[in-house]
Amino acid sequence: MEDTSFAIHPGNDPENNVQGFYDIGDVLSTDISDQKLSFKCQQGYISVLFYKNDIVRIIMNPQEEPLLEESFAVDQAPENIKVHIDDSPEKVEASTDYMKLTISKHPFRVSAFDMKGNLLVSETDDGMAVGKKEGVICYKDANEEDHYFGFGEKSGFLDKRGEKLTMWNSDVYAPHNPETDPLYQSIPFFMTLRRGLASGIFFDNTYRTTFDMEVEQLGKYSFHSEGGQLDYYILAGPTPKKVVEQYTSLTGRMPLPPKWAIGYHQSRYSYESKEEVEELVRNFKEKDIPLDAVHFDIHYMEGYRVFTFDEDRFPQAKELIRSLDEQGVRVVPIVDPGVKADAQYSIYQEGVQKGLFCKYLEGNIFFGDVWPGKSAFPDFLNPEARKWWGDKHQFYTNLGIEGIWNDMNEPAVFNETKTMDTDVMHRGDKKNRLHIEVHNVYGNLMAQGTYEGLVNQLDGNRPFLLTRAGYSGIQRYAAVWTGDNRSFWEHLEMAIPMCLNLGASGVPFSGADIGGFAHDSNGELLARWTQLGVFTPYFRNHSALGFARQEPWAFGEKYEKIISKYIKLRYRWMQHMYKLFKDASETGVPVMRPMYMEYPSDQETYKLFDQFMIGESVLVAPILRPGIKDRLVYLPEGTWYDYWTDETFEGSRKHIIHAELDQLPIFIKQGAVIPELDATSSTAKPSKNLTVHVYPGQDSSSYKLYEDDGRTFEYNDGKFFECELVIRKENGKLDIQSHIIKDAFQPTWELVEFVVHSEDSDLDISFNDQAIESKLKDKVRTFGVEPSNLFNR
Repeated sequence: MEDTSFAIHPGNDPENNVQGFYDIGDVLSTDISDQKLSFKCQQGYISVLFYKNDIVRIIMNPQEEPLLEESFAVDQAPENIKVHIDDSPEKVEASTDYMKLTISKHPFRVSAFDMKGNLLVSETDDGMAVGKKEGVICYKDANEEDHYFGFGEKSGFLDKRGEKLTMWNSDVYAPHNPETDPLYQSIPFFMTLRRGLASGIFFDNTYRTTFDMEVEQLGKYSFHSEGGQLDYYILAGPTPKKVVEQYTSLTGRMPLPPKWAIGYHQSRYSYESKEEVEELVRNFKEKDIPLDAVHFDIHYMEGYRVFTFDEDRFPQAKELIRSLDEQGVRVVPIVDPGVKADAQYSIYQEGVQKGLFCKYLEGNIFFGDVWPGKSAFPDFLNPEARKWWGDKHQFYTNLGIEGIWNDMNEPAVFNETKTMDTDVMHRGDKKNRLHIEVHNVYGNLMAQGTYEGLVNQLDGNRPFLLTRAGYSGIQRYAAVWTGDNRSFWEHLEMAIPMCLNLGASGVPFSGADIGGFAHDSNGELLARWTQLGVFTPYFRNHSALGFARQEPWAFGEKYEKIISKYIKLRYRWMQHMYKLFKDASETGVPVMRPMYMEYPSDQETYKLFDQFMIGESVLVAPILRPGIKDRLVYLPEGTWYDYWTDETFEGSRKHIIHAELDQLPIFIKQGAVIPELDATSSTAKPSKNLTVHVYPGQDSSSYKLYEDDGRTFEYNDGKFFECELVIRKENGKLDIQSHIIKDAFQPTWELVEFVVHSEDSDLDISFNDQAIESKLKDKVRTFGVEPSNLFNR
C-alpha cells in the first residue's frame, strides 16, 4: 500500500476505474459426454468436469473451448466416475454419489448441493463474466452465516469475511499488519463454513487474482483474474478436514520431512564466519540446549554468488559441515535465484551459453539488481533450466548438506515494481508464457527444481527445503515461513492465524521467525514466542543484521532457562509431532489446526484465532502480550486436563487461566494418548525411553505409535514400525491393548513407561490381558512394560 496520503487521493479510487464485464449469457448449445459437460454461451465457452465424486471443475474461456491443459498446481488426473445427467431445455442436472449440480441455461448459472440437499455454492445474478478489455470474474451468493477460511499466507485474523485479498507474490519488508496484502505466497483457495458444514473453492489461475469476500456488496463474493481462464474447483466437503483432504488430493501433499527438519533451527542474518558458527554450536552443547540445524544466510557466499563458499570466512567448509554433522547439527544454506552477471563466474557463463536465463521476447536477458548486484534469473518454466539448477546443488550435497533455504523467489528485484518485468517471456516445453502469468508460480518452479535435484543426489535420504514464495502445490516440495516479520508482540499474535490459514490451505509445514526477524527482541517476547514455536510445525529462531541477537541465552539466565525448557519440550513431544507429520503427509490435514477444524459444529470456535489444536486432542493457548499472566481460554466439549498440573476443566465454556512466564497453557482432552521421549541434544541422538501418557475417558480410544529411521524414504517401501494402542475404561477397570500393524523397523526404545492420568483412586489396569501393578502418586498411575510387549504382538 502507498505509504503517503497520495494513496487516498480521489483519483485513485478504484470505483472510478471499474472495468466493465459482459455476462457469459445464455447457453446456445450443449454437449454431454460421460463426466464432462460442454456449453457454448453468448460470451464464451464453459466446460464442467467431475474430477471425483466430491470434486467438480468448472472452466470458462471467453474465446475458445476451455483448455484442459496441465495445471501448475493440480497433479492428479480425473477419476473415472459415474455421473447421472438430466438435460432439458431450461437446465442440466448432474449428480454423483456425493454432490449434485444444477445448471440453468438462461442465463448460464451453476448451483452445487450435497446429496442431502444442502446448498454448497450458487451464483448471483451477475454469475460468470468476461472483461470488456481483459480478465474474468465469477460472483457467488454469500449467506449471512458464512465464514471464510484459508487463502494461504495472509496477515490478520482467521475469518476473511469482509476482506479483499490479492494473490501476487510480493517481497514485503515493511512491517506486516492486518492490511498488508499481498505477501510472499499466493494460494487461491478457501473454504466456507456454515453451521458446521464446509465446502471449498480453488481458483486455479496464476495471474494476479483478487477475492472480494463481501466488501463490494453484502450477500455476494467474487474472484477475479487479470488474465487466463476462469478455472475453479468446487469441493463438496462436508467437514473442514474433508475439504483439506479434497484440496490436497488435487494439489498434492507434503512428503514426510526428515526428522531433523522438525527439530529446533537457529538462524541469523548472518553468522558470518566459521569461528562464529563453531562458537554458536559449542554454546548450545555447553548449555545443554537441543539443536538440529544452523542456517547460513547470504554472507557465507563469495560476493553473494550462489553455489560458492567464501573461503576467507568459511575455509574448509566441508570439514566444518562434517564436524557439525557429527554433533547432530545440520547446515541449511540460503540459495536465491539471482545469479550474478559476472563473465568470470562459471554459473553465469553456463546459464548464458545454454540459454537458461529469463529473457524478453526479442531474446535479451532480463537483468535485475539483488544482493550480488546486476543479476540474471533462471527461467524455471523451462524444464532444462530446472534440471540444470537442481544439478548445481551437487555443490552443496558434496559438502554433506541435505537442506536448502530458497529466498527472494517471488521473484524479488530491487526496482520500482519490486519484481521481474511482466513482459519477460518464459519458455516452457509446451508453451511460452509471459511473466505476468508465471510470476506467482516462479517460487514453485524453483522449489521443484531444487527438490528434485536434492532427491537425485542424496542417495535415498529425504531433503529439507524451505521457501519464501509459493503457489498452490508448494507443499509437494517445501516448507514455508511467513517472511520478514518484526519483534513485535502483535507479530507474535499474528503468527498464529497466519500458520493456521496456511495449514487449512494445504501447507502443513509452516512457521514464523521465532522472536521476530527485524527490530529488537527482548527476553520476555523471545520466551513467549519460543513457547508458541514448540507447537509450530517449523521451529526456527531468526533475526536480522543490526538488531539484537536472540539466541536462547541472549537475554540472560532467567530467560535462557525458560527458553531451554521449551526447546526441550519440543524434543519430548517429537514422537507425537512426527506422527502428526506422517498423518499430514497422507491426508493433508495439518499438524497445527484451527479450532473450527476439530469442532466445526461449535460456532464459538469460528472466531478463535489465538488458540489452536495440535492434532485432535491437544489445545494450546499462548500468552501474547507483555506482562500478562492470565488469559481467557475456550475449551470445547469434553473434559480437559491441564498438561502441567492435571487439574481438570469442563468444556463448552471459557476459563480464566493463570500462566507465569515459564508456563504455556496446554490442555489435553480426556481420551487422548500422548507419547513423550526424553529430550536429547538433537534428533540424531535417539531417545531410549518412551513414556506413553494416557488420559482415559468414558469411551474407548486409540492411538497409533509410529516410527521409522527418520532420514530415508525407506518408509515408502514399508520399512516402519506402527502399533495401535486401544484404551478401554469401564467399571473401575482400564484395559490397554497393543496391536502391531507393521514391524519392519525396530525403534530404539529400551524402556516403555505408561502414565495413566485419572481421578479414579481405585483403578485396576491390565495390559494385553495381563494384570498390571502400578504406582499411584497424585492421582497418576505409572507402570512399565517391556518394549518387546509392543514390538512382538
